[in-house]
Amino acid sequence: LMEFPLSPTSPFDKKCGRENWTVAFAPDGSYFAWSQGHRIVKLVPWSQCLNNFLLHGTKNVANSISTRLARQNSDSGQKNKPCEHIIDCGDIVWSLAFGSSVPEKQSRCVNIEWHRFKFGQDQLLLATGLNNGRIKIWDVYTGKLLLNLMDHTEVVRDLTFAPDGSLILVSASRDKTLRVWDLKDDGNMMKVLRGHQNWVYGCAFSPDSSILCSVGASKAVFLWDMDKYSMIQKLEGHHNDVVACEFSPDGALLATASYDTRVYVWDPYIGVILMEFGHLFPPPTPIFAGGANDRWVRSVSFSHDGLHIASLADDKMVRFWRIDEEYPVQVAPLNNGLCCTFSTDGSVLAAGTQDGSVYFWATPRQVSSLQHLCRMAIRRVMPTSQVKNLPIPSKVVEFLCYQI
Repeated sequence: LMEFPLSPTSPFDKKCGRENWTVAFAPDGSYFAWSQGHRIVKLVPWSQCLNNFLLHGTKNVANSISTRLARQNSDSGQKNKPCEHIIDCGDIVWSLAFGSSVPEKQSRCVNIEWHRFKFGQDQLLLATGLNNGRIKIWDVYTGKLLLNLMDHTEVVRDLTFAPDGSLILVSASRDKTLRVWDLKDDGNMMKVLRGHQNWVYGCAFSPDSSILCSVGASKAVFLWDMDKYSMIQKLEGHHNDVVACEFSPDGALLATASYDTRVYVWDPYIGVILMEFGHLFPPPTPIFAGGANDRWVRSVSFSHDGLHIASLADDKMVRFWRIDEEYPVQVAPLNNGLCCTFSTDGSVLAAGTQDGSVYFWATPRQVSSLQHLCRMAIRRVMPTSQVKNLPIPSKVVEFLCYQI
């Protein structure tokens, strides 16, 4: 794993509010955003970041990015040329999400009538969740504020857009609720999802936008039907607060990270744990599962190859797992990490830290097997129950259900 740090331009300070709680890539890979601490979000064209890695290797590249961008943008009259924006959100930023009016490649939606924002063909939005419970929606191309969504009464801890291009946004808050917003309808709040008895830490859509996973304090992992806005089931298994979740690109797997020092990989259709990735050996018994503070898992991210998972824990490590291997395939040091996510093509892992910095790693290159590519193609359109009914050998069924 090669590391490229990207630090904020202002001097390091240990004051609260500096934390980079969230890093995000645009669905089309065009932009990268991170919360620089205090109230500031930085939006940078991802191609510029990549160019800088090539030019500067591991040097601190934040300053050079801004100067090169300024130079390039001044001599180009192109209207839609991506440019960097520094956004002041007016309050501490806890969550970020990009939303696009173009369905993601991984999305398996067909024959949906696409609605567009009135003010532009292909809209790319950035949602920011704030300390005071507000959500601000920004136009990525101009850096302008579009909407101010007010309804949560506590910190908005996570945000996720439906990947189908519908611009439906879900927010997760410490006020124990999730809220569903329609950004095509001027940010109208469509629904409140109630069921969590405690803080909600995270939420994630399945690739076809039909299921939402939400995770929170008191071991909570909930699955919601997003057509009916009803709870499908609770997944039982974690022993402490669950703080992050993400579906695999084919929707067949769900990864959850918890302060119980574990990442679980579930079959979300049948609620079974398929894999357990431990961050403490031997794993703590349930009674002590909250005790190993230096092993709390903070974040988990699924790579777009559907084979790799990254996790970030308080033991100053980033781990890179293969879904079919028990131990990490790569490990890298990282102090005070809070969040991590793969780039859109899976080639880079970005992680945010408590001092408002971002670190990048080039992920190990791997070519997926034809079997796995076929498995993903089938699982994109077929839930576990249908796979189990296929007239094929049981070993193939097991493989398709990720049980091998």
